Amino acid sequence: MSTATTEKLARIFDGPYYLSIAGKLVEAKYSFDVFNPATGEILAKAPAASPAQLDEAIAAAKTAFKSWSTLGYDERETYLNAYADALEKSRDELARLLTAEQGKPLKTGAEPEIDQSISYIRQIAARRVPIEIVEETDTHCVELHHPPLGVVGAITPWNFPVVLALWKVAPALITGNTIVIKPSPFTPLSTLRFGEIAQGVLPPGVLSVVSGGNELGTQMTAHPDLAKISFTGSTATGKEVIRSTADTVKRLTLEMGGNDAAIVLPDADWKSIIPQLFWGAVGNSGQWCVGIKRLYVHRSVHEEFVAAFVDYAKQQKMGDGLDPDVTIGPVQNKMQFEKVKTLLDDIKANGQKIALGGEIDERRPGYFIPVTVIDNPPEAARIVQEEQFAPIVPIVMYDDVEDAIGRANDTPFGLGGSVWGRDTRAAVAVANRLETGMVWVNEIHTQGVDIPFGGHKQSGLGTEHGREGRLLFTNAKTVLVHK
Repeated sequence: MSTATTEKLARIFDGPYYLSIAGKLVEAKYSFDVFNPATGEILAKAPAASPAQLDEAIAAAKTAFKSWSTLGYDERETYLNAYADALEKSRDELARLLTAEQGKPLKTGAEPEIDQSISYIRQIAARRVPIEIVEETDTHCVELHHPPLGVVGAITPWNFPVVLALWKVAPALITGNTIVIKPSPFTPLSTLRFGEIAQGVLPPGVLSVVSGGNELGTQMTAHPDLAKISFTGSTATGKEVIRSTADTVKRLTLEMGGNDAAIVLPDADWKSIIPQLFWGAVGNSGQWCVGIKRLYVHRSVHEEFVAAFVDYAKQQKMGDGLDPDVTIGPVQNKMQFEKVKTLLDDIKANGQKIALGGEIDERRPGYFIPVTVIDNPPEAARIVQEEQFAPIVPIVMYDDVEDAIGRANDTPFGLGGSVWGRDTRAAVAVANRLETGMVWVNEIHTQGVDIPFGGHKQSGLGTEHGREGRLLFTNAKTVLVHK
């Protein structure tokens, strides 16, 4: 990399960064530090929006809603496609910025996330929520309309900060809403940047980005002028969102935690699926809600499976995501790093068998957790019962498929899961018994704009994607006409 390129990237990473409010780039009186998880050093300073600035952003969105909601779908589609075009022009910059603040490898993590986000906007722009004719006779007609809600508040997480934000932006805007986004304080930079890009394309107030700490999120969830909160994050925080929105009876979509189980059936061609299972668990350094958190393997192949899984893990390189040879980056922030260390301490204190990893190099800068494989921990172990959000994989032995199904379901979570076996019909029968919002059979993490995604139990409320997800950005309005 040339000196000029390095200096340019340094400027991009350093900022400055601005709030996006009412079509303008706005400074904040205060700022907070954003860290590079690969080094533990300060990457940049992000603006900390004041309560008054959040009020201003919501007021501007409320004003913009009056005109934006009256546009037709085709007009809004034109705006969204122009926004996708503008993002594409900054694709490389956004990807490098995403790696710098989040830690994921540039080539296998950040660039695909930016590309998927741009594609998602374009696909959603072409979708419609039409008027439905419920009943029609010569004298009477009943129509079901789907008008937009108003101003949507989006609270987004640090594991996939770009795509999970734009999953909310695109359906909100195409259905006629306006939106105010609050990114995670751990990864606000790429969101602030795509908010900045939006101001040159979308009408003022249609999309605003305000960054800040948890107190800003609390102000958002209680704000009387927000019609809906779309939240992605932990179950504990999601419960706080529910409490905070009660007085204003906001519409809610909550995508929360998971403890997804993968069940490898006795007839599975397990050797061929090791890479899929590995990346299903360890991709994004294990930091995704629908990542494989528990891997159940039949006793007849368990020992060989663990050995092959460990061998594949040893072929990966952990390091700074800007290194093109790196396949696994750090965990994203110090808080998560310290939490994962307590899990590793618990594993060791309870004498659980570590087949790979388990030792953190405390001399190494950054928040690096080595890929760690736990061989057949007890069902009651923390690493089995809790969502680790790290590259630690418990491979649990089972004897009976019925028992594996029971253990997979014995959790307060119900986000996703997967089943693997040669007999597809038998695998689907097992999948149908998993208590989750999404379940894959002989594949993992296939998603799309028309595939509904949401959690059961304490993993969430509502859905994203699909017609079901788009409808949650609208009100059902029944119009009855006597002819």
